[in-house]
Amino acid sequence: MDIHPVYALARNAARSGRRVRPVKIGIRSEDPARIWERRAPLTPDAVYGLTSSGSATVDVVTSSRRVFNDDEYRKAGANVVTSLRDSTIILGIKEPPLEEVQYDSSEDYSRDEPQTHLMFSHTAKGQPYNTPLLAQFVNIVDPAQSPRPRLIDYELLTNEEDGKRTVGFGWFAGVAGVLEALSSMAHSHLEIGVASPFLYTPRPHTLPSLDKLRAALRQIGTVIANEGTPPQLGPFIFGLTGTGRVAEGCLSMLSELPIEKVQVTDLPSLMQGCRTGSNVDLNKIYLVHAKPADYFVRIDGGKYDRDHYYQSPQSYTSVFAEKVAPYLTLFLNGTGWSPSFPRLMTNDQLPVALARAKTFGGARFTNIGDISCDVQGGLEFLTQATTLTSPFYKVRPQTLPSELPSVQMMSVDILPASIPLDASNHFSSALKPYLEDLITYHTSSPRGEYPKALQKATIAADGRLTEKHEWLYPSVRQYFQTDTPEAGSTDEVPTTPKVVRSQPKKILMLGSGMVAQPAVDMIARRPDIELVIASNSLLELQALVAPHLNVKYRLIDFHDLKSYESLVQESDVVISLLPAIMHHKVAQDCINHGKHLVTASYISRDMSKLHSAAVNKGVLLLNEIGLDPGIDHCSARELISRLKKSNKEIQSFTSFCGGLPAPEDSHVPLRYKFSWRPQGVLTAALNDARYLLNAKEEYIPSRYLLTSYFPDIPITPDFELEGLPNRNSLHYIDQYKLNQEPKLSTFVRGTLRYPGFSSLMGSFSKIGLLNSVHPITNLESWETFVAQSLSLKLKTQEGVLPSLSSLVPVPYLGPLQDALEWLGLVKSPMIREAQRSPMPPLPEGPLTPLDIFAYLLSQKLKYEQHERDMVVLSHEIITKDSTRGHNKREVHTSTLITYGTKTPNVGFQGERPASAMARTVGIPVAIAALLVAEGKIKLAGVQGPLSSAIYNPVLEGLAEVGLHMVEKTNTILKGKRTVEGALLAAPDLRKGLRGPPTSLDPDAHDLDSDSNWREEEV
Repeated sequence: MDIHPVYALARNAARSGRRVRPVKIGIRSEDPARIWERRAPLTPDAVYGLTSSGSATVDVVTSSRRVFNDDEYRKAGANVVTSLRDSTIILGIKEPPLEEVQYDSSEDYSRDEPQTHLMFSHTAKGQPYNTPLLAQFVNIVDPAQSPRPRLIDYELLTNEEDGKRTVGFGWFAGVAGVLEALSSMAHSHLEIGVASPFLYTPRPHTLPSLDKLRAALRQIGTVIANEGTPPQLGPFIFGLTGTGRVAEGCLSMLSELPIEKVQVTDLPSLMQGCRTGSNVDLNKIYLVHAKPADYFVRIDGGKYDRDHYYQSPQSYTSVFAEKVAPYLTLFLNGTGWSPSFPRLMTNDQLPVALARAKTFGGARFTNIGDISCDVQGGLEFLTQATTLTSPFYKVRPQTLPSELPSVQMMSVDILPASIPLDASNHFSSALKPYLEDLITYHTSSPRGEYPKALQKATIAADGRLTEKHEWLYPSVRQYFQTDTPEAGSTDEVPTTPKVVRSQPKKILMLGSGMVAQPAVDMIARRPDIELVIASNSLLELQALVAPHLNVKYRLIDFHDLKSYESLVQESDVVISLLPAIMHHKVAQDCINHGKHLVTASYISRDMSKLHSAAVNKGVLLLNEIGLDPGIDHCSARELISRLKKSNKEIQSFTSFCGGLPAPEDSHVPLRYKFSWRPQGVLTAALNDARYLLNAKEEYIPSRYLLTSYFPDIPITPDFELEGLPNRNSLHYIDQYKLNQEPKLSTFVRGTLRYPGFSSLMGSFSKIGLLNSVHPITNLESWETFVAQSLSLKLKTQEGVLPSLSSLVPVPYLGPLQDALEWLGLVKSPMIREAQRSPMPPLPEGPLTPLDIFAYLLSQKLKYEQHERDMVVLSHEIITKDSTRGHNKREVHTSTLITYGTKTPNVGFQGERPASAMARTVGIPVAIAALLVAEGKIKLAGVQGPLSSAIYNPVLEGLAEVGLHMVEKTNTILKGKRTVEGALLAAPDLRKGLRGPPTSLDPDAHDLDSDSNWREEEV
């Protein structure tokens, strides 16, 4: 038989004659303010096991409330004491009163080693109300001088297999909830003049053990089996929801009754039998365990699908009020609820359920035990949590007509504490192996490594926060200010800290897509900030908040402002990572509630219209603070400002930016890969452009954009790049304050791609794959996609289609054919069938060729796990020194080249691996949001990052995480290549262009009006 090392150590020491110094363990009494908290962390049996082994002595603070009395602990070998001054390990259930752990500099702390406290401390998530407790375990002045106790939190004890907590009380909540609900129901029935056998149901705290509670309920079950339930109430039908530990506890306790399980579909016939007097047995309890598929239905009439439900909860509604509730004598709610998910029942649905229940008789659906206790949650009409002192109340929402009865609600929120004996036995058993490991550590000589699971659950040790919890340091410093001794004071150490509380700022992030993770990681470092992420994707939300105990999430419907309006109202700053077309609606809501907004998108026409209203309300609507636009604006404005202060005359400004695969991962069609939905990249090719080149304003209609690229952009010798003009560059001449530069002849902002991108994309356009207007009704196969798209473009339904050579210039035919074969749209005689990469399933429904093509590219050109993306941003400014008497011209370059990360903590502690695009969009968004939350940006209205009050601190923050521009200055000599020179050297690519249009070009695609477009995709 295997025994734990702690007992083996004590036994072997006894045999060898060595004396093992036992560890002194202390058991606290719980906070007297918690009158129903009677649980204990160790049972007397567990104490006896420790003391009899000789490995530990146990001191127990006297308590007349604890479920185990002092004599039981004395008989187990413990010492009953009034304080735990000398204990090495101190155990409790909940957090203690502050004075029990408060550091006192007047006491002698020169023990062999600091104490270790184990408890549910409620500090790991940065809970402000328990920061005074956490501060007692941290010495922010000099940890080595006065080490504080170690703090281990039970909540952080997990198993290695699946990371689940090893101690939980959900099962006990279910067990106790059944008894409290039955007792409440019996009281309600007595009020209407009916006494049922359940009148004798024991409340959980009234009997000493779970076995006795079971026996008492079993006896009631026997009475029901023999004598039946009151006929006035008809058949007793109990309903239960939930599939977790709470529901398991409910089912366990209900098994003591004569239960017959039925399905939701059986309920109508069961009540019909009641009316006819057949097939109904009053000597049993009917139990229906309703699952989500029984009461959630899709709004469009489709069937419930679990994965779809969690991804699109707004697509479902509950029919519990019609299908289940009216039949129930007692309803036990054991399922939780989150905002944006459909409620189990609303206030409006309650009258529907009660009206139908009234036709059945038997006081149906007038008694509910809401064990989940989500106030105004799944059951909207649950208005409060109750206590063991007063466990139930009656609820009557305003929607309830006077002729319908009130509903009695049992909603006790501390149910496990009402079964203290069994809960303590369970807890003690779960804690035992951890405690034995801890004792082994303290009694071993020499000392080994600290037990892994306990180290992982440690929040603070040796006066320092552990690495995972270092983000709590600012919270400790902020909430506690140390009184500094006056000059001449004899005090050598600070006195007890003084609490100074401040209200944390709240940031709401709308959206959980690609760029969200780095922003979340950066904001989550700040304990003085409350971050809430709201999205319609549960999977994305759970992944985002996984490592951050201090970040909350909410499920919402983006298309329903009411689903998140309250979140906006509760916030100080809102970050919108939603599609650009939705920003102005969020902005309007921010103005209505006086909240600031931060986005990474271009300022749209609709956003601009809100400027005056925002100024009047003192609200900042900060846009264009991602990468492009964002970092490009910040770095350009800062460099231009410095050059002007140095009396430099600016003659040329070019700025190119792009997100690309790393060179080694770019050997695919387009030499491009997609980390997000490709629609943004494809639709960007449908936008027109304007710029200034060699003192001439150029206008590029969208239909010519892909043939008007710049084939050579000399930014780095490491790889070649081409560029496409990006939107209206002329708009930024004024914003960059270059409108008064008389010699400014060139101003171009563009997008970077690898060579071959523009020509191949142009070929795709010529064969109809970028058609975003006319849909293909039914895609027959992937091999017919090109033909169907071309037919749509040429408006031909039947007949022979023209050859590709008649549509695409000869030099581009080869790359087009190779790309179509690689993508699986054309069969290649060089590739065997078995060697072809698999094609995705055909999309269903009418879709435009562009949408179908984007879907295919998202599958074929996605990043693999081992691959990296890259961001390249480069400005070139050509100047002349106006203070000198010569014509020396200088070229100033400012360049950022950064790659996606594959290891954590690259830019800052706690940062997870992320793509370069996500980092360069998400991090500046986070920096800006924090600056706004701190009140460091004193601006209002619709703004971009064009003020030094914005771009200077943003650039400083970016530099701190390694995202800084590298600047160089060189004199322009003969033969020196510049970006401007490369643009001027490609006039042939811009032939045949027409002049500026009199109205918006019919083929132009306005990205700000595209609900699928996201800024980071371009």
